[in-house]
Amino acid sequence: MHRRQVMIGAGAGLAAAMTAEPAYAASDRMRLDRLGLVFLSHVNDPATTSMFPGDPEFTLETMATVPNDGFYMQYVMEGEHTGSHWGSPNHFQEGGLSADQLDPRDLFLPAVKVDVRHKAAANADYAVTVDDLRAWEHRYGRIPRGAAVIAWTGWERRWGTPAYANLDANGVIHQPGFSVPAAEWLIETGRLAARGALGTDTFGPDLGIDETFPVSTLLYDKHRISLENLANLGQLPPAGAWVLVGGTRNKNGSGSTATIFGLIPPQ
Repeated sequence: MHRRQVMIGAGAGLAAAMTAEPAYAASDRMRLDRLGLVFLSHVNDPATTSMFPGDPEFTLETMATVPNDGFYMQYVMEGEHTGSHWGSPNHFQEGGLSADQLDPRDLFLPAVKVDVRHKAAANADYAVTVDDLRAWEHRYGRIPRGAAVIAWTGWERRWGTPAYANLDANGVIHQPGFSVPAAEWLIETGRLAARGALGTDTFGPDLGIDETFPVSTLLYDKHRISLENLANLGQLPPAGAWVLVGGTRNKNGSGSTATIFGLIPPQ
Protein backbone atom coordinates (compact mmCIF):
# COMPACT_ATOMS: atom_id res chain seq x y z
CA MET A 1 0.00 0.00 0.00
CA HIS A 2 1.33 3.44 -0.86
CA ARG A 3 2.09 5.89 1.93
CA ARG A 4 -0.50 8.32 0.58
CA GLN A 5 -3.18 5.61 0.83
CA VAL A 6 -2.14 4.93 4.42
CA MET A 7 -2.37 8.62 5.29
CA ILE A 8 -5.73 9.09 3.60
CA GLY A 9 -7.11 5.98 5.27
CA ALA A 10 -5.80 7.15 8.62
CA GLY A 11 -7.44 10.49 8.03
CA ALA A 12 -10.77 8.77 7.50
CA GLY A 13 -10.17 6.93 10.77
CA LEU A 14 -9.45 10.23 12.47
CA ALA A 15 -12.75 11.65 11.31
CA ALA A 16 -14.57 8.59 12.60
CA ALA A 17 -12.71 8.71 15.89
CA MET A 18 -13.55 12.36 16.44
CA THR A 19 -17.24 11.77 15.86
CA ALA A 20 -17.68 8.35 17.48
CA GLU A 21 -19.12 7.64 20.91
CA PRO A 22 -16.25 7.57 23.45
CA ALA A 23 -16.48 3.86 24.35
CA TYR A 24 -16.67 2.87 20.69
CA ALA A 25 -13.79 5.15 19.81
CA ALA A 26 -11.58 3.65 22.50
CA SER A 27 -12.07 0.07 21.37
CA ASP A 28 -12.52 0.16 17.60
CA ARG A 29 -11.30 3.50 16.36
CA MET A 30 -8.02 5.36 16.31
CA ARG A 31 -6.76 6.43 19.71
CA LEU A 32 -6.78 10.19 19.78
CA ASP A 33 -3.70 10.32 21.99
CA ARG A 34 -1.70 8.95 19.04
CA LEU A 35 -2.39 11.97 16.90
CA GLY A 36 0.42 14.29 15.90
CA LEU A 37 -0.31 17.94 16.64
CA VAL A 38 1.15 20.93 14.83
CA PHE A 39 0.67 24.62 15.43
CA LEU A 40 -0.31 26.17 12.11
CA SER A 41 -0.35 29.69 13.58
CA HIS A 42 2.39 32.22 14.15
CA VAL A 43 2.97 33.50 17.68
CA ASN A 44 0.79 36.58 18.17
CA ASP A 45 3.52 39.18 18.76
CA PRO A 46 3.32 42.84 17.68
CA ALA A 47 7.09 42.87 17.17
CA THR A 48 6.98 40.15 14.52
CA THR A 49 3.43 40.14 13.12
CA SER A 50 3.18 41.17 9.47
CA MET A 51 0.23 43.53 9.15
CA PHE A 52 -2.04 43.92 6.15
CA PRO A 53 -1.73 47.54 4.98
CA GLY A 54 -4.44 49.66 6.57
CA ASP A 55 -5.37 47.20 9.32
CA PRO A 56 -5.73 48.46 12.90
CA GLU A 57 -2.58 48.70 14.97
CA PHE A 58 -1.76 45.60 17.03
CA THR A 59 -0.51 46.15 20.58
CA LEU A 60 -0.06 44.12 23.75
CA GLU A 61 -0.08 46.15 26.95
CA THR A 62 0.76 44.74 30.36
CA MET A 63 -2.13 45.68 32.65
CA ALA A 64 -1.25 43.62 35.72
CA THR A 65 1.85 41.96 37.14
CA VAL A 66 2.32 39.34 39.84
CA PRO A 67 4.48 41.56 42.12
CA ASN A 68 2.01 44.47 41.95
CA ASP A 69 -1.36 42.78 41.50
CA GLY A 70 -0.95 39.14 42.41
CA PHE A 71 -1.59 38.03 38.82
CA TYR A 72 -0.32 38.73 35.32
CA MET A 73 -2.48 39.88 32.40
CA GLN A 74 -2.10 41.66 29.05
CA TYR A 75 -4.56 43.91 27.26
CA VAL A 76 -4.78 42.88 23.60
CA MET A 77 -5.75 45.44 20.96
CA GLU A 78 -6.02 44.14 17.41
CA GLY A 79 -8.39 43.64 14.49
CA GLU A 80 -10.18 40.35 14.03
CA HIS A 81 -7.92 39.52 11.08
CA THR A 82 -4.56 40.16 12.71
CA GLY A 83 -1.84 37.52 12.41
CA SER A 84 -2.82 33.91 11.78
CA HIS A 85 -6.59 33.96 11.63
CA TRP A 86 -9.77 32.64 10.09
CA GLY A 87 -12.55 34.51 8.32
CA SER A 88 -16.27 33.81 8.35
CA PRO A 89 -18.74 34.34 5.45
CA ASN A 90 -19.91 37.77 6.63
CA HIS A 91 -16.38 39.07 6.07
CA PHE A 92 -17.25 39.47 2.38
CA GLN A 93 -20.96 38.65 2.14
CA GLU A 94 -23.63 41.02 3.42
CA GLY A 95 -25.92 38.91 5.58
CA GLY A 96 -23.47 35.98 5.57
CA LEU A 97 -22.98 33.83 8.63
CA SER A 98 -20.93 35.47 11.37
CA ALA A 99 -18.34 33.74 13.52
CA ASP A 100 -20.86 33.04 16.29
CA GLN A 101 -23.33 31.49 13.83
CA LEU A 102 -21.08 28.77 12.47
CA ASP A 103 -21.22 25.13 13.53
CA PRO A 104 -18.33 23.33 15.25
CA ARG A 105 -17.92 21.12 12.17
CA ASP A 106 -17.24 24.22 10.08
CA LEU A 107 -13.98 24.62 12.01
CA PHE A 108 -12.80 20.99 11.75
CA LEU A 109 -11.92 20.09 8.17
CA PRO A 110 -9.85 17.55 6.21
CA ALA A 111 -6.66 19.22 5.07
CA VAL A 112 -5.24 19.25 1.54
CA LYS A 113 -1.83 20.90 1.12
CA VAL A 114 -0.87 21.93 -2.41
CA ASP A 115 2.85 22.66 -2.72
CA VAL A 116 3.48 25.57 -5.10
CA ARG A 117 6.64 26.87 -3.42
CA HIS A 118 8.86 26.62 -6.49
CA LYS A 119 6.33 28.39 -8.69
CA ALA A 120 5.76 31.12 -6.11
CA ALA A 121 9.50 31.60 -5.66
CA ALA A 122 9.81 32.25 -9.40
CA ASN A 123 6.73 34.47 -9.56
CA ALA A 124 5.44 36.38 -6.54
CA ASP A 125 2.12 36.84 -8.35
CA TYR A 126 1.63 33.13 -9.02
CA ALA A 127 -1.97 31.91 -8.84
CA VAL A 128 -2.79 28.28 -8.03
CA THR A 129 -4.42 26.73 -11.11
CA VAL A 130 -6.90 23.96 -11.76
CA ASP A 131 -3.97 21.99 -13.20
CA ASP A 132 -2.16 22.32 -9.86
CA LEU A 133 -5.19 20.88 -8.09
CA ARG A 134 -5.60 18.07 -10.62
CA ALA A 135 -1.91 17.22 -10.27
CA TRP A 136 -2.44 16.93 -6.51
CA GLU A 137 -5.39 14.60 -7.11
CA HIS A 138 -3.41 12.50 -9.59
CA ARG A 139 -0.93 11.79 -6.80
CA TYR A 140 -3.12 11.67 -3.69
CA GLY A 141 -6.69 10.99 -4.83
CA ARG A 142 -9.78 13.15 -5.00
CA ILE A 143 -9.88 16.18 -2.74
CA PRO A 144 -12.33 15.34 0.07
CA ARG A 145 -15.67 17.08 0.00
CA GLY A 146 -15.65 20.08 2.30
CA ALA A 147 -11.86 20.17 2.61
CA ALA A 148 -9.55 22.95 3.68
CA VAL A 149 -7.48 23.38 0.53
CA ILE A 150 -4.22 25.01 1.58
CA ALA A 151 -1.70 26.60 -0.77
CA TRP A 152 1.84 26.13 0.55
CA THR A 153 3.62 29.03 -1.12
CA GLY A 154 6.66 29.25 1.14
CA TRP A 155 5.71 32.81 2.11
CA GLU A 156 5.73 32.00 5.82
CA ARG A 157 9.55 32.24 5.74
CA ARG A 158 9.13 35.98 5.11
CA TRP A 159 6.92 36.51 8.17
CA GLY A 160 7.85 39.54 10.21
CA THR A 161 9.84 41.18 7.42
CA PRO A 162 8.94 43.69 4.67
CA ALA A 163 9.35 40.84 2.18
CA TYR A 164 6.10 39.31 3.46
CA ALA A 165 3.84 42.11 2.18
CA ASN A 166 6.33 42.51 -0.67
CA LEU A 167 5.09 45.99 -1.57
CA ASP A 168 6.19 47.60 -4.81
CA ALA A 169 6.97 51.28 -5.28
CA ASN A 170 3.25 52.01 -5.60
CA GLY A 171 2.36 50.21 -2.38
CA VAL A 172 0.83 47.20 -4.18
CA ILE A 173 1.13 43.82 -2.44
CA HIS A 174 2.82 41.05 -4.39
CA GLN A 175 1.87 37.67 -2.94
CA PRO A 176 0.72 34.41 -4.52
CA GLY A 177 -2.84 33.15 -4.16
CA PHE A 178 -5.54 31.07 -5.81
CA SER A 179 -6.77 31.77 -9.32
CA VAL A 180 -10.46 32.48 -9.87
CA PRO A 181 -10.84 29.40 -12.14
CA ALA A 182 -9.32 27.21 -9.40
CA ALA A 183 -11.75 28.55 -6.79
CA GLU A 184 -14.68 28.15 -9.18
CA TRP A 185 -13.65 24.57 -9.98
CA LEU A 186 -13.39 23.64 -6.30
CA ILE A 187 -16.84 25.06 -5.58
CA GLU A 188 -18.62 23.85 -8.72
CA THR A 189 -17.35 20.29 -8.28
CA GLY A 190 -18.29 20.15 -4.60
CA ARG A 191 -14.77 19.86 -3.31
CA LEU A 192 -15.55 23.07 -1.47
CA ALA A 193 -19.11 22.28 -0.49
CA ALA A 194 -21.46 24.01 1.95
CA ARG A 195 -18.46 23.96 4.25
CA GLY A 196 -14.77 24.01 3.44
CA ALA A 197 -11.91 26.49 3.39
CA LEU A 198 -9.16 28.01 1.35
CA GLY A 199 -5.96 28.40 3.34
CA THR A 200 -2.60 29.96 2.66
CA ASP A 201 0.62 31.16 4.27
CA THR A 202 -0.01 34.65 2.85
CA PHE A 203 -2.41 37.47 3.75
CA GLY A 204 -5.31 35.67 2.04
CA PRO A 205 -6.52 33.46 -0.81
CA ASP A 206 -6.46 36.25 -3.42
CA LEU A 207 -3.44 37.43 -5.33
CA GLY A 208 -1.91 40.43 -3.59
CA ILE A 209 -2.15 42.49 -6.75
CA ASP A 210 -5.93 41.99 -7.06
CA GLU A 211 -7.63 44.50 -4.79
CA THR A 212 -11.13 43.35 -5.85
CA PHE A 213 -10.75 40.08 -3.89
CA PRO A 214 -12.60 37.87 -6.39
CA VAL A 215 -11.52 34.58 -4.78
CA SER A 216 -12.65 35.72 -1.33
CA THR A 217 -15.96 36.83 -2.82
CA LEU A 218 -16.50 33.32 -4.21
CA LEU A 219 -15.29 31.55 -1.08
CA TYR A 220 -17.28 33.33 1.61
CA ASP A 221 -20.67 31.72 1.17
CA LYS A 222 -22.76 29.25 3.17
CA HIS A 223 -20.45 27.86 5.89
CA ARG A 224 -17.13 28.27 4.08
CA ILE A 225 -14.21 30.00 5.77
CA SER A 226 -10.66 31.17 5.09
CA LEU A 227 -7.44 30.29 6.91
CA GLU A 228 -4.82 33.00 6.51
CA ASN A 229 -1.20 33.70 7.47
CA LEU A 230 -0.62 30.03 8.26
CA ALA A 231 2.68 28.75 9.66
CA ASN A 232 4.62 25.48 9.89
CA LEU A 233 3.05 24.05 6.75
CA GLY A 234 6.16 21.94 6.21
CA GLN A 235 4.99 19.82 9.16
CA LEU A 236 1.58 19.18 7.60
CA PRO A 237 1.38 16.21 5.21
CA PRO A 238 -0.10 16.77 1.74
CA ALA A 239 -3.06 14.50 2.53
CA GLY A 240 -4.66 12.70 5.46
CA ALA A 241 -4.44 15.41 8.11
CA TRP A 242 -7.18 17.64 9.49
CA VAL A 243 -7.25 21.24 10.65
CA LEU A 244 -8.96 22.42 13.82
CA VAL A 245 -9.57 26.15 14.12
CA GLY A 246 -9.54 27.86 17.50
CA GLY A 247 -9.88 31.50 18.39
CA THR A 248 -12.68 33.57 19.85
CA ARG A 249 -16.19 33.59 18.37
CA ASN A 250 -17.06 37.27 18.67
CA LYS A 251 -20.70 38.31 18.51
CA ASN A 252 -21.30 39.28 14.86
CA GLY A 253 -17.61 38.56 14.32
CA SER A 254 -15.95 38.22 10.92
CA GLY A 255 -13.51 35.62 12.24
CA SER A 256 -10.66 36.04 14.68
CA THR A 257 -6.99 35.74 15.38
CA ALA A 258 -6.62 32.03 16.05
CA THR A 259 -4.54 29.12 17.15
CA ILE A 260 -5.05 26.73 14.24
CA PHE A 261 -4.01 23.12 14.77
CA GLY A 262 -2.95 20.47 12.30
CA LEU A 263 -4.07 17.01 13.47
CA ILE A 264 -1.94 14.30 11.89
CA PRO A 265 -2.89 10.61 12.17
CA PRO A 266 -0.12 8.10 12.90
CA GLN A 267 1.39 6.41 9.86
